[in-house]
Amino acid sequence: MRLPISTLRRRFTRAAALPAVFAAVFAAVFGSASAPAAADGSDQVVMRFETAKTYVMYNADEGARASNDDFVVPVYVERSKGAEPARNVRVVVDASGLAGVARLGDNRACKAEGPIYTCVYGDLQNGDGESYTPLTLLGVDGVEPGDSGSVTYTATADNAPAITGVTRMTVGGPTLSAPGDEKAVSGLAPGKAAKVTPRLANNTRFPTKEGVALQVNVSDGMTLTALHSNCLYAGPAPTSAWCTFPTKAAAGAAYRTSAPLVYKVDAPERLTGEVIYTWSSPPQKPADHTVRGTGAPLTLIRTAKQPFGDSHGRVGVTTTVQVDYRPVTATVRGRVGDTVKVRLGVDDLGPGRVLGDEDTGRFEVVPPEGTTVTSVPYTFEGDGGKWACARPKRPGGAFVCEIGNDRFYEVRHEGGTTAIDFHIRIDRQVPGAKGAIRTYNPYDRTPGNDIASIPLEASPAPWYRRVLRPESLVSATVLAVVAGVLLHARRRRRGTAA
Repeated sequence: MRLPISTLRRRFTRAAALPAVFAAVFAAVFGSASAPAAADGSDQVVMRFETAKTYVMYNADEGARASNDDFVVPVYVERSKGAEPARNVRVVVDASGLAGVARLGDNRACKAEGPIYTCVYGDLQNGDGESYTPLTLLGVDGVEPGDSGSVTYTATADNAPAITGVTRMTVGGPTLSAPGDEKAVSGLAPGKAAKVTPRLANNTRFPTKEGVALQVNVSDGMTLTALHSNCLYAGPAPTSAWCTFPTKAAAGAAYRTSAPLVYKVDAPERLTGEVIYTWSSPPQKPADHTVRGTGAPLTLIRTAKQPFGDSHGRVGVTTTVQVDYRPVTATVRGRVGDTVKVRLGVDDLGPGRVLGDEDTGRFEVVPPEGTTVTSVPYTFEGDGGKWACARPKRPGGAFVCEIGNDRFYEVRHEGGTTAIDFHIRIDRQVPGAKGAIRTYNPYDRTPGNDIASIPLEASPAPWYRRVLRPESLVSATVLAVVAGVLLHARRRRRGTAA
């Protein structure tokens, strides 16, 4: 698969969100094939690889079940003033060195002849690059952690020196498990500290020969406290920590950290967040974790055996911050027979902000007695429809308007007013009639302003509308027929008398 260099870099920065084995892979130190860098002002075209020196293909306990097609071979053209693009770049990847430690599956990204893959990168602009994922790596039964082979690759171009690179491809392991979703934390005020104690289980037949590593990540708007000297943190206000332990986790054993990690919510508008941690072996530090903790080191304490089967531990967090919704309402005003537009919706009073996949809530509308909602039209991406809200299943029920739905995309305003026109027909006068509008979201903790009325002010229909009503037309027709019959009878009597 062909990928732009910018895409590749995004994948590296997201390594912490991958399973532990892949996080270790992308966190590896990157090496470049030896090639002279073009001096500033030179018109020489120079290429380089941006590939990992070592790459963990799969964990030993996965055996033949393992499959991995994430190994990338990026080629970059050194930026140089006056240099032209690298013409007709091709990369030949030799995977024959993986015999016994990995099988090669079908991969259509590059042309294959046995274990040799040829990838056509085309012309690469000065200062730009491309990448391919040329290999589908399948596991082998009977391997041990640390078993390895090598993959070599050579890039050529019509107008640049060839470059060659080598990556050592290893079998990792064992797979370390975590408990998955743990007890959630609710009511955490911004600025207040909370704690999480990571736990792990090695439910494989392999001990960890080189110790273990723990990576902890928190959501944006949250930070970790840099407490432990065997942990490296990503920056002075870190959202990620990398901790190493010399402990060789025994096969079938379970552990927890000797002390919790401390985190807090910093963003005053944050409603929810999460803490996610993963374990890996052998430890390989992410490059952007550079701040060392100053306190006592964490250790691992052995616990009773655990049946953990997830790749991560996760603690969901709900804060004390609220999003206060207030109804936007109006009066249904007009004459009987009119269809009027009434704008209804919600005012988002904050102070929190709904983000990502958090529930944006809804509003519900019950129209006044004596009226009928004929449509709630909307537009979306230049198209539209008649009903932005779900209609009630029975008369007198509520129209339910989910404001996170695409049908509200054109009118939705986080932190402002989200409202839409209801087309309401006034069927009859009902003195004192009122409908209702109610707002809802799971973060609204001020219920006193969630409900408002929708008054009806209906005037009588004009005389011509009353005359033209079907029942009036029927009465007029009957009267005309009766008058015609009487007139005809009168004329007959006059004729007979003459």
